[in-house]
This record gives sequence, structure tokens and C-alpha cells, in this order.
Amino acid sequence: MGNPITVSKTQSQTAYDHLWMHFTRMSSYEHAPVPTIVRGEGTSIFDERGKRYIDGLAGLFVVQAGHGRTELAEAAADQAQELGFFPIWSYAHPRAVELAERLAHHAPGDLNKVFFTTGGGEAVETAWKLAKQYHKLTGNHTKYKVISRAVAYHGTPQGALSLTGLPALKAPFEPLVPGAHKVANTNLYRAPEHGDDPKAFGRWAADQIEQQILFEGPETVAAVFLEPVQNAGGCFPPPPGYFQRVREICDRHDVLLVSDEVICAFGRLGTMFGCDKFGYVPDIITCAKGLSSGYSPIGATLVSDRVAEPFYHGDNTFLHGYTFGGHPVSSAVALANLDLFTREGLLQHVLDHEDAFRATLERLLDLPIVGDVRGNGFFYGIELVKDKNTKETFSADECERVLYGFLSKALFEAGLYCRADDRGDPVVQLAPPLIADQTTFDEIEQILRGVLSEAWTKL
Repeated sequence: MGNPITVSKTQSQTAYDHLWMHFTRMSSYEHAPVPTIVRGEGTSIFDERGKRYIDGLAGLFVVQAGHGRTELAEAAADQAQELGFFPIWSYAHPRAVELAERLAHHAPGDLNKVFFTTGGGEAVETAWKLAKQYHKLTGNHTKYKVISRAVAYHGTPQGALSLTGLPALKAPFEPLVPGAHKVANTNLYRAPEHGDDPKAFGRWAADQIEQQILFEGPETVAAVFLEPVQNAGGCFPPPPGYFQRVREICDRHDVLLVSDEVICAFGRLGTMFGCDKFGYVPDIITCAKGLSSGYSPIGATLVSDRVAEPFYHGDNTFLHGYTFGGHPVSSAVALANLDLFTREGLLQHVLDHEDAFRATLERLLDLPIVGDVRGNGFFYGIELVKDKNTKETFSADECERVLYGFLSKALFEAGLYCRADDRGDPVVQLAPPLIADQTTFDEIEQILRGVLSEAWTKL
């Protein structure tokens, strides 16, 4: 394991005083140390004391290739020495060109145009703006509204936040961008109808999108934003036939289908893009996170030739961009990361082991607190309940006391970094690096078993 990296005794206090951590209740650390991670290796991370934890969330659904990959660090260093920065505002540089070509090669259908960003929220923001301008350029000036799903999370910029279906996350920042409407998600465990027939439920859920389009007026709806497997709420996979039906609906009403794959792309489900796993071709794909395995920030919006076509004529211009979009170093790292995917067969590794991952997590269904295990690939949610027969969920007080007051800290102290969350219903989410194997799965299950059993006694 090597010697622990020394962190000064005052660093935790310094973090509290100066580092405003994201989505963090800062008061929690007024009189408690700030957890500080200093090193990563494979599927493990280590704190300042040298204690090891399983990275059960791949950082934040990001570190596909695992920690400590020297080839990715070397790719960054080599590129920084050659060309550390240049923008792609009316200019190109070799790494951005190469990466755009590589992504177009991997993308389904005719998604051959690549607009680079620095992260997922920016990619989503880009997609909405692009959809609105596309319709204006094609003569549909009233198409500006968008449809997304209840409980879905699409990012923090104002547009992406408007798409997000989590009221508590949006309330502090309202009013947001107008025109964002929500429909039912694909939570089969709590299906309002057809819960015993996944295909019928999928048809019902897809038809809610068409009903919303018709209610708003097809002449006003620009796009539908859907994740292949919905993240927030705890990894909702699509029912059989769902996306095929959505594709038909979008085509019928001249509405763009945006596949938000910030989490689901680059092997998380065992395919390069999540839409590949479920057999549909969107008009736009948004992606980020795993593109570089997190070794340098980068995101992208992939666009079909059909949607890009009007922007490539005359004086039409997409008046949008980011200073660091397509950054040379990030692009070089992403290329090296994709090379690594091919060399080590990471996509096939996930396909070969996804059933074992599911089966290992499903062992936990014998616990009274575990109501459902759901997901796809290396992306799973475990829903926690008070009563398995009635599916009764936690009260707000129980979420505060058990989920946040005990479970999050206890899992970390037991050696597992993952997400315990109540956006929607209380869940524990798991998304280990794509190099994880049965040894990792077993260790995750054993830690979860012990901590969830103790959590049950606190309800």
C-alpha cells in the first residue's frame, strides 16, 4: 500500500474555512473532520491516514478505467508540453479533431457532429439551446418547450436545472427557464399501473410523453430529454419497448429525442453509449464523466447530421461555446482512455460480469430493509423500505435520522464509498469502476449487509 500521504493537522479546518464543497451541508463539518481522499489505486481510494475504501461510485459515476492509470496521466503531461491550451472558437487543434472523429465513429446512426463542453450540465444546456435554434432555422419558430421525467436529474445550469425533475433542488433558484414539463418515469417498483407487466408499463410510460406533447401542442415542443437508465430515484431501467415507442412518438410530432448519457455512456452499461444497450438511435446524445475516466474534465454533445445540417449553411451560426470546451489536454486524455477501453476490453468485461454484479446485490433482498434492487450494467440502486409487503417508504424524519444521520457515515466508516440518497425514495446507489470483479462485488455486498442490518434496528 505504501506510506500514507501526510496531510497537515490543520488541513481539515482549512477545508472547512475555505473549500466550499458541492452539494454539501457545510455545517456538518463545523466540529467534525472533513473526509480527505489523497490517493486512488484500481477500485480503491485511500484517505490521509492510509485507510482503504472501495470506490463503489467510481468517484461520481466517472472513473471507468479505475484509479492510478499512469498512461492517462502521461497522456495529459505529453499534451500539456506540446500544446497546453487553445480554444476551438473558429480554430481546430489535432486532439479535438481526433476525438471528435473517434466519437462519431462510436456513435449510433448519423450522429457525426461533436460539440465539446467541459462537463455534463454544459452538454445538456447545449442540447436544449441547439434544439431551440434548430427548430427556428427549419421554420418552426414556436418549438421551444422540452419534456423530461419526474425525479430525473439533468444538471445544475439554469436550463439543465429546469429539465431536472426534483423540486427541492430547484426551489432555491426559481424562477427558472420556462417551458420545461415533466412526465412519469419508469420506476417499475412503484408503477401506478401495469406493475406486473413491464411491457405494458413501458407502453403506458411512453404514452405519457405523447399525451404531454399533445397537451402542450406539438407545434410548441422542441425536444424530449431521457436518460437510458434514470439516475435520480435509484437507477430506473427502461421497460421493454419503451424507447422504441418514444422514438415513434418523437418522429410523429417532429420532436427531437435527446439521450442524456452523462452517466450511461462509455461502458457504464457495457456499451459505448447507453442507447446502444436498449436499441434506439436518438437525435442528440449528451455525455461527459467517463469519457476521460475523470482524469481531466470534458463533455460533449453529439448531434445527428440531420439536426446539424441547417447550421452548416450561409451565415447561420450556433452562438454558443465554452472557453475550455475540447481542451487539448482533456481531449488527449479522452483519446488515451478510449484506447485503454479497446486494449483491455472494458465494455465486454462489464457485459461478462453484469449478471454477477446484479446477483451479488440481490443477495441483500433477504434483509427486511431492502425492497428492490434495480439497474443495468455496473449501475445499480437498492431501494430501502420500512415494510417489504406494503413497500412503505421512510418518513422525512426517518430519512434524516437513518439515511443521513447514520447510513452515509456508517458505510464510509465500514470502507465503502457510495451514495445514500432520498431524491425520490431512499436508495443506496452503486457504480464501481468498470474493472471491478467478483472480489469487489463480494466486498461491497458484505459491507452493505452489515451496515443495512444495523440501519434496520434504528427505524
